[in-house]
Amino acid sequence: MGVAMMRRRLLSILLALGATAAAPPPAHTPRRIVSLNLCADQLLVDLADRGQIAGLTRNAPDAEMSAVAARTRGLHILGQSAEEILAIDPDLIVGAPSFQGGMMAVLAPHHYPVVDLAWANSYADIVAQIRQVARAIGHPARGEALIARMNRDLAALPRAPGHPVAAYYQRRGYMTGTGTLVDEMMTRVGLTNLAAKLGKPVLSQVSLEELVAAKPDYLIVETGSERIVDQGTEMLHHPILARIPRLRLPQAWTVCGGPAYVLAAQSLARQIAATRAR
Repeated sequence: MGVAMMRRRLLSILLALGATAAAPPPAHTPRRIVSLNLCADQLLVDLADRGQIAGLTRNAPDAEMSAVAARTRGLHILGQSAEEILAIDPDLIVGAPSFQGGMMAVLAPHHYPVVDLAWANSYADIVAQIRQVARAIGHPARGEALIARMNRDLAALPRAPGHPVAAYYQRRGYMTGTGTLVDEMMTRVGLTNLAAKLGKPVLSQVSLEELVAAKPDYLIVETGSERIVDQGTEMLHHPILARIPRLRLPQAWTVCGGPAYVLAAQSLARQIAATRAR
């Protein structure tokens, strides 16, 4: 899990170095756009005309993973074969083909236009990706309108007074550290990330005893962990954690950098205000 996160961070740095110049607008508006990953799925659903979307990944309709699952009905959901994409003959592929291995080896000789998305580690990354995708699919004004709405909604967020300490605590005791999208979101609503106080890296395993000894004001947990399905989720229900107030977020709002970042930040702010009003 930690290795995968570090790979994503490394990829984002390498891609950012190679994408400093703005991409030129497409000569023709693409009409058969294919997504190669969950984050690209969500940007396309938000920015493209439905008729432009020729294929989304198999995770796109999964409500636990995708923030736009309810809006994918009627759109084509891809399997896992390169041959299916070849049959579509896309005029644009959006995603991170660097991680697609054998599939990209099959697609590469066809020289399809590609928008290669880096991993979003900040709100600024999200804004840049919205502009990147909106421009590539022929809807730059739509992208700017979305960014304006997001900026407006974020500017209206209340901040928790006193900088209360929170831990984004996940199954098997993993805690999200600084330099991440979740960490930035916590700061935006006035929270202090416990990982920063403990000097933890981007992702670390923290025992129940260490967590309780640190006395966080809140635990931020994924809504999917509310059910005990294995030992990883069972530890989140240990009685030792019962007195720490919980802030709950759907995994679908945090797994990718995108417009759902705003929904997650708004939800955190509302939940913090509700706990203070009790």
